[in-house]
Amino acid sequence: MAKNLNSISFTILLLALVMASTGILKSEAQTCGVGGCPNLVDRVFWGECGPAPFTGTNADCCTCCVAKFGSPPVCWAVVEGSDTHCHCYKKK
Repeated sequence: MAKNLNSISFTILLLALVMASTGILKSEAQTCGVGGCPNLVDRVFWGECGPAPFTGTNADCCTCCVAKFGSPPVCWAVVEGSDTHCHCYKKK
């Protein structure tokens, strides 16, 4: 029983370390526009903005989204994906 608990504890610790070191636990996206929607359950994808690949920051992405779609509805903006697109989100 003790060996199983040690194995489980080690696995959980290793998983937490990997998540922390790869940045999975943090988000550099930003609340954008009026009101914002920082919670994942409160927002849905609205559209893309700017060139692909998007070479600006998340703040640049926010500016692009607000200029293109307005605020509201834009409440969240992030540069994401393997091909780095600027993604705009709105409240559900």
